[in-house]
Amino acid sequence: MKFVIPLMYALGLAGLTFNRKHLLSALLCLEGMMLTLFMALSLWTLQFNSMNFASSPLLLLAFSACEASVGLALLVATTRTHGSDHLSTLNLLQC
Repeated sequence: MKFVIPLMYALGLAGLTFNRKHLLSALLCLEGMMLTLFMALSLWTLQFNSMNFASSPLLLLAFSACEASVGLALLVATTRTHGSDHLSTLNLLQC
């Protein structure tokens, strides 16, 4: 487990940096990274048997769900205004 969780996080980060063609793929990589952090925090809480941090994984999962909903709303807004979700067509100075 000490090798798998950092590897999963690194794969999500590598997918985010190298696969920057569509906004949806970037959002999926971010979601994978958040789920990796959730699993790591859950296993860390179970390993130390501490009830002080038992609500931390649920709080992280709630923030991850909020982040996913905001990302999907931005995806829909971008697709409606620009016609596609290609990151190359987005220009912050034009908006």
